[in-house]
Amino acid sequence: MAIISKEEAKKILDKVLAFSKADEMSVSLGGYKSGNIRYALNEVSTGGESDNLSLSITSVYGKKAGTATLNEFSDAAIERTVRRSEEIARLAPEDPEYMKMLGPQNYMETPTFSESTARIDSMFRAQAAYNSIDPCVKKNLTAAGFLDDSAGFTAIANSAGLFGYNKTTSVQFSVTARTADATGSGYVTRDFNDVAKLDTKSTTEVAIQKALASKNARALEPGKYTVILEPTAVSNLMQGMVGSMDTRSADEGRNFLTKKGGGTRLGEKLFDERVTIYSDPTNPDVPTAPFSGEGGSRYRAGGVLNGSALGDARPQEKVMWIEKGVVKNMSSSRFWADKKGIKGIPPPLAIVMQGGSESLAEMIKNTNKGILVTRLWYVRMVDPQTLLQTGLTRDGTFYIENGQIKFPIKNFRFNESPVIMLNNVEAMGAAMRIGGNMIPPLKVRDFTFTSLSDAI
Repeated sequence: MAIISKEEAKKILDKVLAFSKADEMSVSLGGYKSGNIRYALNEVSTGGESDNLSLSITSVYGKKAGTATLNEFSDAAIERTVRRSEEIARLAPEDPEYMKMLGPQNYMETPTFSESTARIDSMFRAQAAYNSIDPCVKKNLTAAGFLDDSAGFTAIANSAGLFGYNKTTSVQFSVTARTADATGSGYVTRDFNDVAKLDTKSTTEVAIQKALASKNARALEPGKYTVILEPTAVSNLMQGMVGSMDTRSADEGRNFLTKKGGGTRLGEKLFDERVTIYSDPTNPDVPTAPFSGEGGSRYRAGGVLNGSALGDARPQEKVMWIEKGVVKNMSSSRFWADKKGIKGIPPPLAIVMQGGSESLAEMIKNTNKGILVTRLWYVRMVDPQTLLQTGLTRDGTFYIENGQIKFPIKNFRFNESPVIMLNNVEAMGAAMRIGGNMIPPLKVRDFTFTSLSDAI
């Protein structure tokens, strides 16, 4: 499917809006082409491509809204779907927190689209898989991996004059390498907007090294340890932390920014002074769409924002969330911002955590006793008010002594909060892109491991 241009998309959206008889209407048009290849036991198991083009139409009467979708674009089909959304709206209950739709907005241009990614085809995916499988076969290892790519666009408009357009691409790759005796495992993941930055062979070599080095792991007693968390592990624990920095949740006593006795901890120093986290939709390493829906909804290439999200399609701008350990900003819905008389900032679609100057090798060299963690797995929330989480280490965990990796160790279950973790930082490395965010490796003291795990 060819990506519809900004001008073509606007013509379609204007046509839809012209059919409206409701008090307000919003429309989202999205299209994408995506593909994937999956392999296990050193053989490709599945692969395919899909594409879609769809419209989401939301009609509003007062505070009652109804949404209908379609992927047929004749005038008759569009008008029929508009009437359906109006019918649903009339039957819907009132939303007491509904906000009038935004008028025209200034959305910046963001570098989210790459021609090289949009040109990915089945032959490219097959070669990428081969480049990952072949080195594993040569080392008598078993590879299991997945590559997923997409290219698409999203266009939004409403009856108040708002219009926005963004096209984007993405590619995600992950691979696990296992030893023949099933005692060693290594994992690595990478994601980019531009596939030219992805080399599945060199990426797989990292997983191979982890697998070979983690054979025949020894048991170590659970407890509090100094840990070196690779970026994937940091990302596993931190995902959602900045997204949870919501004003309403804090005001209502439901998150870690709630102050005892009332109020929020905005402006307080809650983390190590080396911790600075911001979002910037124009960041060349992790660019994002210039607009987001209510709740900061992140959509894949060509995703469609639903009606309630579109009604809150505020511009994404550069925002400093934490600066030198101090909470600088919190997100807020338009409703809550209006109620409290504050500026409403949408949640970020991606974050950049500034790193430090130490390499992973230097962190290891400067560690007397500690544990190197490749990644965390099956992470689950224990307490939303403190962000305490639990999960397991996996795919390469190693004991460090006197500045050297001594031997692989069996995996642990952990109980830890990123709030505590970011207070116990001893060193930081250069940030790299993981899961659509820029995350550095961290050396952290007093990380809590509660029990052993038999997982590899």
